Amino acid sequence: MRQLQRRTFTVILAGAGLAAAWSPLARAQAAGKKLVIGFAQTGAESEWRTANTESVKAAAKAAGHELKFSDAQQKQENQIKAIRSFITQKVDVIILAPLVTTGWDTVLKEAKAAKIPVILESRNVVVKDTSTWTTFIGSDFVEEGRRAAQWLLDNTKNTTGTVNIVELQGTVGSDPAIDRKKGFDEVLKGNARYKVIRSQTGDFTRAKGKEVMEAFLKAEGKKINVLYAHNDDMAIGAIQAIEEAGLKPGKDILVIGVAAVKGAFEAMIAGKMNVSVECNPLLGPQLMEAAAKAAAGQTLPRWIKTIEGVFPAEVAAKEFPNRKY
Repeated sequence: MRQLQRRTFTVILAGAGLAAAWSPLARAQAAGKKLVIGFAQTGAESEWRTANTESVKAAAKAAGHELKFSDAQQKQENQIKAIRSFITQKVDVIILAPLVTTGWDTVLKEAKAAKIPVILESRNVVVKDTSTWTTFIGSDFVEEGRRAAQWLLDNTKNTTGTVNIVELQGTVGSDPAIDRKKGFDEVLKGNARYKVIRSQTGDFTRAKGKEVMEAFLKAEGKKINVLYAHNDDMAIGAIQAIEEAGLKPGKDILVIGVAAVKGAFEAMIAGKMNVSVECNPLLGPQLMEAAAKAAAGQTLPRWIKTIEGVFPAEVAAKEFPNRKY
């Protein structure tokens, strides 16, 4: 197949940051009562997750709330233990970033029985009783997958031949991994020219992304035209593997990532990555506002979406100074 050429792509949504101004009501509630909030985080597996944690901690401090933080180190059982500990401590609100979508029914029922509202952040859950959680604050992962695929279609439409794609999936069973694959496949469906020839989990980590990409390269070699990684950390790890194989990332193999972290912008500026679909981790302000409302017994929307864009390499240098994560 002819070498795939990059083309300019316009940013879908201007503005990478999440302003999330507090409403006067939420400010009054936060000022009137210091909340004790339990936060069950997945871990610190990526730049994105670290920025997410820092955002929540900073927002809680700014609001004057006490945050009880638990790092699950990528283990669901640790998150379940943390939630039960928060229930025992009688916190006002629980924030959960679920590692995977299933396996939460029992512990969320326990939180509901204790009359503690649970706010899901960054990832969603699948439970029989949806009244066990209050709201989900996070991204539209299916749309992120669609945007990644649409960029690929737009930037390869003037090429000929089969486009062979390898995919680095996120953590098995996690909401973003399931939905980013779904959205990507949805857009490419019916277009026989685009083929996903290898797809395997890289567990959202840089080291695993490199390891799996090495295996892809050994199996498929120069047949690979495109890498689609479910997050930027895996993409950056894969870039190392591509270079070690004697190929040029961003040229010999187009590299598509998700998250739009600083590391991705640095890779794009260096010409080693082609595009990153934003997934904003700075959810702290939105979470604190929702926590104040939930603690006050207010009804919240089932899904509070974050504002995100798409950043191709052509705009990376200009946008880099604006990045906060």
